[in-house]
Amino acid sequence: MEDRHRTRDRRGRGMRGPAVTPRRPGKPERRTQRERFDALVLGIVTDIDERWSDRLGLVEYAVEDTPLIPDDWSGNVPLSSLVRGTGTQATRLVLFRRPIEHRCETRSDLEAMVLTVVVEQVAELLGIEADEVDPRYGE
Repeated sequence: MEDRHRTRDRRGRGMRGPAVTPRRPGKPERRTQRERFDALVLGIVTDIDERWSDRLGLVEYAVEDTPLIPDDWSGNVPLSSLVRGTGTQATRLVLFRRPIEHRCETRSDLEAMVLTVVVEQVAELLGIEADEVDPRYGE
Protein backbone atom coordinates (compact mmCIF):
# COMPACT_ATOMS: atom_id res chain seq x y z
CA MET A 1 0.00 0.00 0.00
CA GLU A 2 1.36 3.43 -0.98
CA ASP A 3 1.72 6.13 1.69
CA ARG A 4 0.70 9.48 0.13
CA HIS A 5 2.03 11.52 3.06
CA ARG A 6 5.55 10.21 2.89
CA THR A 7 8.10 12.57 4.49
CA ARG A 8 11.17 10.52 3.70
CA ASP A 9 12.56 9.40 0.39
CA ARG A 10 11.83 5.89 -0.83
CA ARG A 11 14.96 4.43 0.79
CA GLY A 12 14.34 6.07 4.15
CA ARG A 13 17.33 8.39 4.04
CA GLY A 14 15.67 11.71 4.70
CA MET A 15 13.47 14.50 3.45
CA ARG A 16 12.92 15.10 -0.22
CA GLY A 17 14.23 18.33 -1.70
CA PRO A 18 16.04 21.20 -0.02
CA ALA A 19 15.52 21.91 3.67
CA VAL A 20 15.13 25.63 2.91
CA THR A 21 13.43 26.96 -0.19
CA PRO A 22 15.69 29.56 -1.80
CA ARG A 23 14.39 33.12 -2.22
CA ARG A 24 15.96 33.30 -5.68
CA PRO A 25 15.51 30.21 -7.86
CA GLY A 26 18.78 28.51 -8.75
CA LYS A 27 20.72 30.23 -5.93
CA PRO A 28 21.08 28.20 -2.69
CA GLU A 29 19.98 30.00 0.46
CA ARG A 30 23.14 29.03 2.34
CA ARG A 31 26.66 29.31 1.02
CA THR A 32 28.31 26.06 0.08
CA GLN A 33 31.35 24.69 1.86
CA ARG A 34 33.45 25.73 -1.15
CA GLU A 35 32.09 29.31 -1.02
CA ARG A 36 32.81 29.56 2.72
CA PHE A 37 36.37 28.32 2.17
CA ASP A 38 36.91 30.77 -0.70
CA ALA A 39 35.67 33.65 1.48
CA LEU A 40 38.07 32.64 4.28
CA VAL A 41 41.03 32.47 1.88
CA LEU A 42 40.09 35.79 0.30
CA GLY A 43 40.03 37.53 3.68
CA ILE A 44 43.44 36.20 4.71
CA VAL A 45 45.06 36.74 1.31
CA THR A 46 43.71 40.29 0.99
CA ASP A 47 45.10 41.26 4.38
CA ILE A 48 48.55 39.81 3.71
CA ASP A 49 48.71 41.02 0.11
CA GLU A 50 47.87 44.60 1.14
CA ARG A 51 50.61 44.52 3.77
CA TRP A 52 53.30 43.10 1.43
CA SER A 53 52.19 44.17 -2.07
CA ASP A 54 55.20 46.47 -2.57
CA ARG A 55 57.60 43.52 -2.12
CA LEU A 56 55.47 40.71 -3.53
CA GLY A 57 54.82 42.08 -6.98
CA LEU A 58 52.14 40.41 -9.07
CA VAL A 59 50.77 37.31 -7.37
CA GLU A 60 47.74 35.29 -8.44
CA TYR A 61 45.95 33.46 -5.64
CA ALA A 62 43.69 30.50 -6.39
CA VAL A 63 41.83 27.68 -4.68
CA GLU A 64 41.49 24.24 -6.21
CA ASP A 65 39.76 21.24 -4.69
CA THR A 66 42.69 18.82 -4.86
CA PRO A 67 46.17 18.70 -6.34
CA LEU A 68 47.04 16.56 -9.34
CA ILE A 69 49.33 13.90 -7.95
CA PRO A 70 51.27 11.37 -10.04
CA ASP A 71 50.44 7.70 -9.56
CA ASP A 72 53.86 7.00 -8.08
CA TRP A 73 53.54 9.73 -5.40
CA SER A 74 54.62 8.45 -1.98
CA GLY A 75 54.67 11.57 0.23
CA ASN A 76 51.98 13.57 1.97
CA VAL A 77 49.32 15.28 -0.11
CA PRO A 78 50.39 18.91 -0.60
CA LEU A 79 48.29 21.70 0.91
CA SER A 80 49.41 24.33 -1.58
CA SER A 81 51.48 24.98 -4.66
CA LEU A 82 53.76 27.93 -5.33
CA VAL A 83 55.03 28.65 -8.84
CA ARG A 84 57.29 31.67 -9.09
CA GLY A 85 56.55 34.04 -11.93
CA THR A 86 59.05 34.82 -14.65
CA GLY A 87 59.13 37.96 -16.77
CA THR A 88 55.55 39.00 -17.40
CA GLN A 89 54.01 35.92 -15.79
CA ALA A 90 52.63 36.35 -12.29
CA THR A 91 53.63 34.18 -9.37
CA ARG A 92 50.84 31.70 -8.66
CA LEU A 93 49.89 30.50 -5.18
CA VAL A 94 47.25 27.76 -5.13
CA LEU A 95 45.64 26.39 -1.98
CA PHE A 96 44.11 22.91 -2.11
CA ARG A 97 40.79 22.99 -0.27
CA ARG A 98 40.10 19.31 0.40
CA PRO A 99 43.52 18.37 1.89
CA ILE A 100 43.38 21.45 4.13
CA GLU A 101 39.83 20.72 5.28
CA HIS A 102 40.66 17.06 6.00
CA ARG A 103 43.33 18.14 8.46
CA CYS A 104 40.96 20.41 10.44
CA GLU A 105 38.23 19.53 12.92
CA THR A 106 36.78 22.99 13.68
CA ARG A 107 36.31 26.30 11.92
CA SER A 108 39.07 27.86 14.04
CA ASP A 109 41.42 25.01 13.05
CA LEU A 110 40.59 25.72 9.41
CA GLU A 111 41.26 29.45 9.79
CA ALA A 112 44.58 28.75 11.50
CA MET A 113 45.60 26.21 8.84
CA VAL A 114 44.77 28.54 5.93
CA LEU A 115 46.65 31.40 7.63
CA THR A 116 49.64 29.13 8.23
CA VAL A 117 49.77 27.87 4.64
CA VAL A 118 49.45 31.36 3.12
CA VAL A 119 51.96 32.94 5.51
CA GLU A 120 54.55 30.20 4.94
CA GLN A 121 54.26 30.50 1.17
CA VAL A 122 54.49 34.32 1.24
CA ALA A 123 57.50 34.06 3.57
CA GLU A 124 59.10 31.69 1.05
CA LEU A 125 58.49 34.23 -1.72
CA LEU A 126 59.90 37.12 0.29
CA GLY A 127 62.82 35.17 1.76
CA ILE A 128 61.92 36.13 5.34
CA GLU A 129 60.70 34.33 8.46
CA ALA A 130 57.00 33.45 8.57
CA ASP A 131 56.36 35.33 11.83
CA GLU A 132 57.52 38.53 10.11
CA VAL A 133 54.83 38.15 7.44
CA ASP A 134 51.89 38.09 9.86
CA PRO A 135 51.91 38.50 13.65
CA ARG A 136 49.10 35.92 13.97
CA TYR A 137 51.37 33.15 12.63
CA GLY A 138 52.12 30.50 15.24
CA GLU A 139 49.40 31.55 17.68
